[in-house]
Amino acid sequence: MKIEGQYTIAAKPETIWERLNDPEVLAKSLPGVDKLEVDGPDRYRAKIKYKVGPVSGNFDGAVELLEKDPPHSMRLKINARGGPGFINGDGKVELAAKDEGTEIRYSGEVQLGGMLAAIGSRLLEGAAKKSIEDFFQTIATK
Repeated sequence: MKIEGQYTIAAKPETIWERLNDPEVLAKSLPGVDKLEVDGPDRYRAKIKYKVGPVSGNFDGAVELLEKDPPHSMRLKINARGGPGFINGDGKVELAAKDEGTEIRYSGEVQLGGMLAAIGSRLLEGAAKKSIEDFFQTIATK
């Protein structure tokens, strides 16, 4: 499943960049994350509780920040496995100054397996967009 979109935050790109690279802010911003621990430079281990439609469960995962070009862009890679299946995501985030704030453009691809894959693309697409919007709303306020 491919995802893409944009979001505008009333803060400078440098401020948003700092928030995206702060483990405490990430832990509070990523939907469903119960625990986020540093596991090396720009790498984190995560405990996630997530629900999509009728399927919910606990996941163990990893988040990596790659190809960083401060404060303009980075690639994020997310892998998680749990009882309901697996989630693999790879995406790019681009920050650009716009008026008094920052326009964030994101694009990527998510692969799902197990019961998660059986839910249906419309439901999953909606859940993914909602999770991304929740993430950026939280980043905007931290």
